Amino acid sequence: MAHSHTADTTRRDFLYIATGAATAVGAASVAWPLIDQMNPSANVLALASIEVDISAVQPGQMIRVMWRGRPTFIRRLTPQEITDTNAVPVADLIDPTARNGNLPENAEATAANRLTAPGAHGEGAAPAEWLIVVGVCTHLGCIPTGNQGDYGGWLCACHGSQYDAAGRVRVGPAPENLAVPPFAFLSDTRVRIG
Repeated sequence: MAHSHTADTTRRDFLYIATGAATAVGAASVAWPLIDQMNPSANVLALASIEVDISAVQPGQMIRVMWRGRPTFIRRLTPQEITDTNAVPVADLIDPTARNGNLPENAEATAANRLTAPGAHGEGAAPAEWLIVVGVCTHLGCIPTGNQGDYGGWLCACHGSQYDAAGRVRVGPAPENLAVPPFAFLSDTRVRIG
């Protein structure tokens, strides 16, 4: 009789384990599509970073590209624009923070912290003449127009915000400078954004 009780216990334990395992597999197969749908889609992942050829952009010109569904401006400043942006004291700015995704959050909004160059931190680096900013007004999300306004940068005609050539807000109601996204120069003529 003891043998029969042990066999029944072993069989019952096996059935409990098998049922629990089948339930776990079933629950996982039902939950996986729900979890997987929260991942970014393939087209979003493809736009997480983009490479842009900037070889044709001359001083004073700007191109617009789309990055993560937002317009992004790549502008090559003229020597005069560089001089003008360097002359502006940070204390005169509405937003004294660089808002540069490549720098610490508390970096000041100096022209040097907003502009860059290929190989910017190496010896013999090119002059910092490139500005890369997300082209969305920091007031209500409008797209400002380039080479407009009193500061030679951008004008958001909706409410009158003006940005200088370094993308720093000079006249409100916009509260912040245009954001500089994370980027890296791959060569003198190619930049990766994101």
